[in-house]
Amino acid sequence: MNLSQYTKEFSYNLKLAFPVILGMLGHTLIGIVDNFMVGNLGSTELAAVSLGNSFIFIGMSIGIGFSTAITPLIGEADAEKDDKKIRTTFHHGLLLCTILGIAIFMMIVLAKPIMNWMNQPEAVVDLASPYIDWVAFSLIPMIIFQGYKQFADGLSQTKYSMYAIYLANVVHIFFNYVLIYGVWGFPKLGILGAALGTVISRIMMVIFMHYIMRRNETFKKYFKNFSFKEIRKSILKKIINLGFPSALQMLFEVTLFTAAIWLSGSLGKNSQAANQIALTLASSTFMVAMGFSVAAMIRVSNTKGSKDYKKMIIVARSIFLLAIMVEIFFGLVFVIYHNYLPHLFLNMSDASQLLDNNEIIEIASQLLLIAAIFQISDGIQVVVLGALRGLQDVKVPMYITFVAYWIIGFPISYYLGKHTNLATTGIWIGLLAGLTAAALFLYLRFARLTKKMELNNSNN
Repeated sequence: MNLSQYTKEFSYNLKLAFPVILGMLGHTLIGIVDNFMVGNLGSTELAAVSLGNSFIFIGMSIGIGFSTAITPLIGEADAEKDDKKIRTTFHHGLLLCTILGIAIFMMIVLAKPIMNWMNQPEAVVDLASPYIDWVAFSLIPMIIFQGYKQFADGLSQTKYSMYAIYLANVVHIFFNYVLIYGVWGFPKLGILGAALGTVISRIMMVIFMHYIMRRNETFKKYFKNFSFKEIRKSILKKIINLGFPSALQMLFEVTLFTAAIWLSGSLGKNSQAANQIALTLASSTFMVAMGFSVAAMIRVSNTKGSKDYKKMIIVARSIFLLAIMVEIFFGLVFVIYHNYLPHLFLNMSDASQLLDNNEIIEIASQLLLIAAIFQISDGIQVVVLGALRGLQDVKVPMYITFVAYWIIGFPISYYLGKHTNLATTGIWIGLLAGLTAAALFLYLRFARLTKKMELNNSNN
């Protein structure tokens, strides 16, 4: 194996992935700002936001997962230099994202009564209910934004969505501050202010994205003459056939981690806190892998469109290699600093919290050692999944992720967490098993498909 043929692709891979990584971190920042500002109001308000966001997060994962169908179709059409196909895919994709956003908003609002069966304090449920209404509404502009983002990504223009997300963060922080606390003549709305801040910032995100792309020479020609008369059932069906399995893939992973939060909570508040600390750190490094996943999706769809299958394999492996190297680095950071990192999330000067804090640090430091290993598995599975989406192969990966997470991962998490002394550590061993199984089977799927494509091409 000639390593240089892979390493020479690194700079272009990083150029594509870096804005996506920053954009992903920008999305995460919106949640962090909400938690920080609402945390100053009290623990009931923070619990209400946390409960509300558990509903929103599931809806968001479906919307984001579905929208990824647009990128490989655009990437392939871009390589074919087919502007008509690019424009048509963009318009159909945007229409479907709008319809899906409205449907998810309605589904979340209708699902609110589930909160009453979750043994949550009544005060928390009462606060969470109006919060969910508004943040669920913000998913409509959020998923429409994803339509624009995935279109731009397909044309290898990944920086525009990053600009839009950071503008949204500025708007979000301003409106959160004035509406939560009621300053400068604005009404004091508490957590409802946080919800409205999210709604306003996401509407601004879409407006900015539309404006900046419409004025850009690369995108301008694709914005002309939208008409419902041009909508074709066959194109809608093609996007849905790619988008629906992709949405389920993301849903299977998100619900596995949601189940881990629930299992940890059932073991006590210190286990729950330790799980949250480790998960926050692992999620931050996962954003880097997500950036590489988008780069894999773009580059694989491009090489598929130009029918250069040899180049496709080199490009994909170069991104896999880069992701593994970066995730090993993060894993080493977790191993070296596993006893120190949990301190960053706790108030160590509060003597009354000393016993609890020591237990949380002990549990979280063990979880970070497991996270150090599953960084690599998690990185591989998400990057290979991106490459498979680039090939427009989504149905078999959907079944693979379901089996890996829910037939392998969750039963191990449940058994080791609830029926052995491993407790929270056992839950994370289950997560590691699920992610490792997904990484292995998804890679085998990619290797088999690309080998077959290369053989077919050489025989023709």
